[in-house]
Amino acid sequence: MTMKTQIHSAEPATALNPSSVLATEVATVPVENKIIVLRDTQVILDRDIAELYGIETKRLNEQVRRNASRFPDDFMFQLTREEFVHLR
Repeated sequence: MTMKTQIHSAEPATALNPSSVLATEVATVPVENKIIVLRDTQVILDRDIAELYGIETKRLNEQVRRNASRFPDDFMFQLTREEFVHLR
């Protein structure tokens, strides 16, 4: 089984292009601790990416929407209600 790594959102259409984010402080939590498996795919939640870059999740999602053309179509997906509840 092949696993793709994707960035996943608890909110609609969320992903991150790390080169587009400028942060003055980056969290010291290892990224590996933020990777989870959903739908047989390794993903990082938008809230975790925002935390790693020291920004609000809302701002991350705004930038992703503004730059949607920079990401492949399968780069992000939205959690189902059941997935969201399970992760809480």
